[in-house]
Amino acid sequence: MSEAPEAPFGEPEYCGYTEYADGVVPESLPNTGSDATGLERAVWDAVYEIEDPEMPVSIVDLGLIYGIGVRDIGDETEVTVRMTLTYTGCPARDMLTDDVRETAAGVEGIDDARVELVWSPEWNLSMVTDAGKESLREFGVSI
Repeated sequence: MSEAPEAPFGEPEYCGYTEYADGVVPESLPNTGSDATGLERAVWDAVYEIEDPEMPVSIVDLGLIYGIGVRDIGDETEVTVRMTLTYTGCPARDMLTDDVRETAAGVEGIDDARVELVWSPEWNLSMVTDAGKESLREFGVSI
């Protein structure tokens, strides 16, 4: 039996995603709302259904949602969703923030919703949940 031929271009190199590959992840991230209750839980559940526009992965599992806060203001209940994007120039920025705002506002018992877009801490692949990593692999993304 003959030996396998050498690869014509050498050994394959794998994408390192530059600065997105690894990074510092605060202890509170990724946040999935696992300890949320009541209206906050309902908002987490609703937002979990929003998928990234390029991949069939929940934005919660991607680690884009940093927190959800619900508060009463007079006779109304307002929710604020603090989130980030995978990078500042994301072409889906308006679409995603609009989807999050509309989805959160659509939860029964919520009167008003707003999205607070933040850039710190910077998103990186370490913020993707295990379920998100599995979904990405199933979609064909090496992670």
